[in-house]
Amino acid sequence: MTVKAMGWAHSFPVSGGVQAGRKWTRRHLAALPWTAREPDTVDAVVLAVSELLTNAHVHAHSDAQLVLTWDGDCLHISVHDEDPSLPRPRDPGQDALSGRGVNIVRALADEWSMRCQRHGKTVTACFRPAESSLADPSDEDDPAREGGPARKGDPAGTPSDESPGGASPTGR
Repeated sequence: MTVKAMGWAHSFPVSGGVQAGRKWTRRHLAALPWTAREPDTVDAVVLAVSELLTNAHVHAHSDAQLVLTWDGDCLHISVHDEDPSLPRPRDPGQDALSGRGVNIVRALADEWSMRCQRHGKTVTACFRPAESSLADPSDEDDPAREGGPARKGDPAGTPSDESPGGASPTGR
């Protein structure tokens, strides 16, 4: 099996970066073959991008670098900012206006991880479309695909405990 990855990267400034990031993400997702069939997954990705960019701007007080990578199985969303402090899930009160971003990303993504780096941190979320293995039409004769795509919640679609950077999405 050949892995054909595609990706995009862009930096979003603190001023106006979240709205621009949502628009930029939707525009690039349109290039992927599964997005027209999975508008709910696209909406979840855009919401996660919005939350991650907001966290970078509000909590790190820095511009954010957004990288989208499609590897044929998972759409990886990585947001890097200049603050090395890792985000912590909070339990905001009902009337709180903020504090839900990490929990939203955790609920939407199939996997997520955080990694401290030399100059800041990167938070990555992975989204697996229900039909991700159908994303490359040139693989239609691949015998490894006989069982069809793994769906969220199926054992084959269960997130691995091995997340990049050592942070486990289920270990919190």
